[in-house]
Amino acid sequence: MTRLSLTARLSLMFMLAVTGVLAAAGYFFGQLSQHHFDELDRHSLHEKLEAGRRLLSGLDDLQDFGRVRPQLQALLGGHSEMRGFVFDETGAQLYPEAPRAMAEPQLLELVGRRAGELQLDGRVWRGEAGHVRVGSQRLTLLVLLDVTVHKAFFHTFSGWLWGALVLCAALSGLLGWLLVRRGLQPLREVTQVAASVSARSLRERIPDESTPAELQQLVQAFNAMLARLEDAFVRLSNFSADIAHELRTPLSNLMTHTEVALTRARTLDQYQDNLHSNLEELQRMSRMIDDMLFLAKADNGLIVPDAKPVALEALCAQLLDYYQLSADERGVRFELSGAGTIQGDLSMLRRALSNLLSNALRYTPDGERIRVAIERGADQVTLEVSNPGATIAPEHLERLFDRFYRVDPARREGSPSNAGLGLAITRSIVQAHQGRIHCTSAQGWTSFRLEFPG
Repeated sequence: MTRLSLTARLSLMFMLAVTGVLAAAGYFFGQLSQHHFDELDRHSLHEKLEAGRRLLSGLDDLQDFGRVRPQLQALLGGHSEMRGFVFDETGAQLYPEAPRAMAEPQLLELVGRRAGELQLDGRVWRGEAGHVRVGSQRLTLLVLLDVTVHKAFFHTFSGWLWGALVLCAALSGLLGWLLVRRGLQPLREVTQVAASVSARSLRERIPDESTPAELQQLVQAFNAMLARLEDAFVRLSNFSADIAHELRTPLSNLMTHTEVALTRARTLDQYQDNLHSNLEELQRMSRMIDDMLFLAKADNGLIVPDAKPVALEALCAQLLDYYQLSADERGVRFELSGAGTIQGDLSMLRRALSNLLSNALRYTPDGERIRVAIERGADQVTLEVSNPGATIAPEHLERLFDRFYRVDPARREGSPSNAGLGLAITRSIVQAHQGRIHCTSAQGWTSFRLEFPG
């Protein structure tokens, strides 16, 4: 089944709405006009009827009827569009002709209804009847008004009205189609831009200066979607380049060591040293691949923490004990304060905090201290790791959690402990626990603040 286009639907609804309004207006105008003419006719009939009743009520006896006949003729017979009749109690007609046995049945029927319409002599008449007592008898006065012209007018009026209604419906449909088509031009622009979107044209945007207010939210949402796609594509491209860059170093080292080992025969100890060196590079590549697989699972929502009560102060104490030996060699001190328990995965939280502590230890000057503060609030638990060092510029703070991103544009290749994935993994773990993480850096101190639901 073929579906109507949006333009056709809106045009059809516009046409139906205009047609409905015009039909209702025409119907009420016709009814009002007809009611006006009916009121005029009833008023004329009532005046003549009352005048005739006053004339007949002046008679004392029916024998004197001939005396008022000329007056009745002047009252009722002087107009071509009006006729009058007088009947006695038996239904015999006394006026306008001489008395005869019985009046026409349709006249007597109208008398019985007191008011109404009838066909007489090929014309349409509207009549009203009234009674008057003359002596001992009751006479009936019937006044008729010719409404044939009125009926013909309304018949013609109805024809013109419905004809004009059909014409207006067609014109409104055409006008509605033109207006809707022009009004939906921004939608066609959205369609054209969407059809032209590719990896090379993500910078295109729909101008919203001339967009109607009803479509501005759609255009703004579409432009925002293109901006997100562009940002994601740029990040993906950079990520691919970073992966190739990071893996190139250990692969080059492996190839170099192997080529050097194969240039000539060597002793068993030399071969073992070469294999140990290759093993270190392979272990570095393995850790990097594991980290990238973890991030890929996190991006697809496949990392589900095994929620159990975790005491953060105990977890931090264990990790500080682990890093204490490295800290002692450089005279760095750890300060732990506060306590709090959250629902989380112990191994994942240990990995996230370990990344933060190793990062803080790497950039803390010798002889300084690293502060770890835990605070429990009304609805959340926060953990903050702070260390002294060079202040990070604000434009770098949000990008610290990007994969392979380093504040220093000069890449430090070959460092097995600094592949640039630690903070990205930490953010994924915190988000998997429905938490948030952000970094602040000012006055020589850098702090990473983790917020978990309480």
